[in-house]
Amino acid sequence: MSVNNNNKSNNVSSFSAFNDTLLEFDRYVNPNSNPNPNPNLNPIQSVNPNNPIDPSNFSSQPISTFDVSCSEPTSSTNLFTLTIPRKRRRGRPRNANSSIPSYKQVFSIPQYNVGSANSNSSSGNASFSANFTKPNNVQFSQDLSEEIIVINRDATAEALTALTAGFPADSLTDEEIDAGVLPVVGGIEQVNYILIRNHLITKWRENVSSWVSKEMLLDVVPKHCHWLLDTAYDFLVSHGYVNFGVASAIKDRFPVEPNKGAVIIIGAGLAGLACARQLMRFGFKVTVLEGRKRAGGRVYTKKMEGSNKIAAADLGGSVLTGTLGNPLGILARQLSYSLHKVRDKCPLYRVDGSPVDSFLDAKVETAFNKLLDKASRLRQMMGEVSQDVSLGAALDTFHQGCGEDAVTAEEINLFNWHLANLEYANAGLLSKLSLAFWDQDDPFDMGGDHCFLTGGNGKLVQALAENVSILYEKTVTSIRYGSDGVQVIAGNQVYEGEMALCTVPLGVLKSGSIKFIPELPQRKIDGIKRLGFGLLNKVAMLFPHVFWGLDLDTFGHLSDNPLRRGEFFLFYSYATVAGGPLLIALVAGEAAHSFESMPPTDAVTHVLQILRGIYEPQGITVPEPIQTVCTRWGSDPFCLGSYSNVAVGSSGDDYDILAESVGDGRLFFAGEATNRRYPATMHGAFLSGLREAANMAHYASARALNFKIEKSHSKNAHTCASLLADLFREPDLEFGSFSLIFEKNDNADPKSAAILRVTFTDPRKKGNEASRADMQHSKKLLFQQLQSHFNEKQQIQVYTLLSRQQALELREVRGGDDKRLHYLSETMGVKLVARKGLGPTADTLIASIKAERGNRKSTSASVAVKSGTLRPRGAAAKGKMIRRAKVIRNSNVQPPSTSSVVSNGVAPHSKGEGSSGLGTPTKVLPTEPASLTPETKTSASAPTSLKLMDCDNLLLPCVNTITDAQPNITALPNMLANKVPSDVAER
Repeated sequence: MSVNNNNKSNNVSSFSAFNDTLLEFDRYVNPNSNPNPNPNLNPIQSVNPNNPIDPSNFSSQPISTFDVSCSEPTSSTNLFTLTIPRKRRRGRPRNANSSIPSYKQVFSIPQYNVGSANSNSSSGNASFSANFTKPNNVQFSQDLSEEIIVINRDATAEALTALTAGFPADSLTDEEIDAGVLPVVGGIEQVNYILIRNHLITKWRENVSSWVSKEMLLDVVPKHCHWLLDTAYDFLVSHGYVNFGVASAIKDRFPVEPNKGAVIIIGAGLAGLACARQLMRFGFKVTVLEGRKRAGGRVYTKKMEGSNKIAAADLGGSVLTGTLGNPLGILARQLSYSLHKVRDKCPLYRVDGSPVDSFLDAKVETAFNKLLDKASRLRQMMGEVSQDVSLGAALDTFHQGCGEDAVTAEEINLFNWHLANLEYANAGLLSKLSLAFWDQDDPFDMGGDHCFLTGGNGKLVQALAENVSILYEKTVTSIRYGSDGVQVIAGNQVYEGEMALCTVPLGVLKSGSIKFIPELPQRKIDGIKRLGFGLLNKVAMLFPHVFWGLDLDTFGHLSDNPLRRGEFFLFYSYATVAGGPLLIALVAGEAAHSFESMPPTDAVTHVLQILRGIYEPQGITVPEPIQTVCTRWGSDPFCLGSYSNVAVGSSGDDYDILAESVGDGRLFFAGEATNRRYPATMHGAFLSGLREAANMAHYASARALNFKIEKSHSKNAHTCASLLADLFREPDLEFGSFSLIFEKNDNADPKSAAILRVTFTDPRKKGNEASRADMQHSKKLLFQQLQSHFNEKQQIQVYTLLSRQQALELREVRGGDDKRLHYLSETMGVKLVARKGLGPTADTLIASIKAERGNRKSTSASVAVKSGTLRPRGAAAKGKMIRRAKVIRNSNVQPPSTSSVVSNGVAPHSKGEGSSGLGTPTKVLPTEPASLTPETKTSASAPTSLKLMDCDNLLLPCVNTITDAQPNITALPNMLANKVPSDVAER
C-alpha cells in the first residue's frame, strides 16, 4: 500500500503533538535543561602526536583531566575520538537518522598525581596471599623508579584494546584491587602496571591462537618493572583474560593427569564449560553433570533437514552482541569460524502485509526513543521511589499524556511494535521491569557489530565440550556443602568433591527444584526472588528456497492487538549463515507465555499467513515449509525461561549477590544471571565461568596452605553500599581526593572510628587543593587516558577504616594526594580496599553513623528541593546512548539536604579473585552439613521482572543444569505431566 503526501502531512502533525507533550514534561523535570548532557567540560589540551607519553604534553594539565565533547574535534591529530555506541536493542538496530545526537567522547591525555615509587611495603611471603607484592629485595634509584616506562609508543591503541576486555584506561578494576595486584593503589607503579597489563592483553589479542608468555616481554619491560610484569601476567592468566579458549597452543598446556582436587560442575552450558576447561588447565579433576542429552544449555543449534535441504537453526542464544572483546568472538577466531554482521536494514509491514511508510516509521521510532529518555529523567526526579515503579507504568503514563486523538491506529501499532521489541530485549513484560535499573548494564556494552556465527553457536559448544568429562541425563536434586567438601546428588548417585559450581539458570533456582543443604544464605535467597527471569520463544522454518530475499537479515510485522504485539513481530533470516533457506520468527512479551500452550500446527499456520500477506501482493509465492520447530523454553524443566532481567524491587546488586560463593569457598555460582556487567548474554555466561574458575582455584590454594580467606563482600551489601554512598554525599571532613565520615561528629575522642574514601580520576578540585606545589609535583603522566562506556564517570573509589586521630594526621600531610597516599600506606601501614572489602565491622559502623545522623537531622526532607525543582539523586544524565539515563544506583538512601552537594561517583563493580594456586581433594562427611554464618536479610522480595539487553545476543535458555530432552518430531504441546518436556516441538 502506498502512502500519499496528505497522509504524510497528517502523520507529521500527529506526532508533532506527541513530541510537544514530551517537551512539556522535559520542561517540568528540568526547566533549565541543556541539550549538552555534559555541560561542564575541561578545555582540550593539545599533545605531541609523535610521542603520546611525552611528559612535556602535560605541563599545564589539571589533575586527572578528561574531556567530553559533543562536537567534532578541531584537530584529529591531537585527540583520540571514541564514538560511544548507542544502546542497540535486540532485533532491530537503532535508526541512524534519529533526533538523538550521536555523542562522541574526546579525550586528552591527562596528568595525574603519582605516589612515591620506592615503596617497599610487602605483605611478606611466609603465608599464602592472593596479593601480588613488590619484592623487598629489589631497590631502585629515585629517578629510575619514578619513570613511566615505554613499552609501545601506541599506548592509546593498547588502552583501547584493554577497554574491550573490561579494563578502565587509567585505573584498576575492583577485581584487580581485591586480588592485590599492587601493594598501594595509585602512584607511578600503578601507571606502569596498567601499561604492562594493556600490552599483555594486546599482545595476546594479536594472535589468540598462541600462548603468550612472560618471557616474550622481558626485553621490552625494564628490569626494575619485571615484578609488575609478574603480577600483571599472573592476574590475567589466572582470571582468564589471556590464554583462554580452544586453540591447540592452549590445549597443549593441559596437564596429562590432574594433580589437584576434584570439582563437580552442575550444568554443561557456556558457564559450566568455560569453568571446566579453565580448571582442567589448572590441574583440577573436573566432572560436569548435565541433565539434558546434550551440552550447551540455552545455546542450542538444531540440524533441520528435508528435501535435500539442510540448515543449522539456533533455537536459543543466537546473536553475538558486540564483537569488540567478545570472548566468543575470540573462540571463533581460534577455530577459524566466520562471522556474519547482522545488517541494519529492518523494514516493517502493516497488519495487512503492506510496507510501513519509512517516513512514518522514523517518526514513531524517534518519538519512542524520546519517551524512553523522559522515563529516564523521571527516575532521576523520583530518586529511590523509582525502584518500586515499573518501566511499563512510566511509558504508559507518558503515552496516554499525548491524547488518543493525537495518533492514528497505524501509529499506535507501530508504537506497540517498539514496545514488543523492548520486551524481546528483556524477555518479559514491561510492567515488571524496574524503572530504576532495567538498563543498569548499558555502560558495559562491548561495542562492535552484532553477528551470526556461520553454522550456528553449537559449533562453539562442541569445541568447548571436547575432552571434558560430561555425564549426561544427570538431574541434580540436592547439593550438600560443608567444611569438608561437597556432595551432589543426581538420582540415586552421589558425586563428591572438594568444591562445586552451580550454573543452573535463574528459573531453576527460583523453582526450588534443587535442595541446598544447608539452606542458602537469606541474602542469596532474596536476590533470587528479586531478579526477574523472562521468556522468549521461536518458530524455525526450513523452506525449499529463499523467497524473502538475501539483502536483509531482519524484518518486522505489526499487530493490531496490544496483548499480542510480540507474536511473530520480528523475523530473522539465517539463509546466509545456516547453510539453507532458514527463517525464524520471534515470540516475545505476553505472547511468549501464550505460545507455550499453542499447538505447533496453529503457530506455523499463523506465521505462514503473515508471510503470505507480505509477499504474495508482491507476486512472490510462499511455499510450505519442509520442516518447522517451535520452542518451549518456559516449559523446559532445565531452564524454565529464557534469560534474566532487573525486576521491580531489584537492582544490579542482585547479580553480584547471586555470584557470591557460600560455605567458606565450597559452593560457587556462575551463569548469565551472576554477571552484573553482561547479564542475559552468551558472553556474560562464558565470562562468569572464567571468573569462578579463578575464585575456586584461589580458595583451593588457600586451603592447601591453611590460609583463611576473608569474605570480600559485606554481608548486607545490598543496603550497605547505598547507605555508604549516601553518607559520603555529606562527608564530615574532605581534603583533595580524600573524604571521611566519623562515628560521632561531635565526639572529640581521638580513638573514635572513621571511614575514609579515596576517589581516583575525579576531575573536581576543591578549595585551594590545586596549589602550585601540587601541580608541580604531579607533572607525571598516568598515561593516555581513554574514557569509555564501561565506566560512566571513570572514577574508582577505595576505602579503609581509620581512627579520628589518624584522619586528622592525614589531613595535615602536605604535598598533595600522592604524599597523603604514601603517608597512609608507609607511615600508617593502612591498605585501601574496594567497597566490598570493608567487611562486617564497617557494616556496623555505617549503621551507627546513619543512625547518629538521623538524630542530628530530624528535620531533613525526604526529597531535596532547590529553586522549585526536584533534585535528581544521581549525577546528571550522560546522554551517551539511546537510553541515556544515569542509572540510580542506590537502593536505600537518605536524600541529601538542600545545602548538600551531590557528587555521585560510580565505582566499577567487578567480581572474582585469586589465581590458580594449589589444591587438595577433600572427601565430604555426609552426616555433617557445614555450619553457615547467618547473613543479614536484605530488602523484601519483589515481582519477577526482566532486564533490557543492549544487544541481540539473547541468551535463550541455557541448560546449564539438569536434564535435557531432545525435540520430538511432530510433538504436541500437551505433554504428560510426568514426562520431561522437550526443548522444542516440531511440525
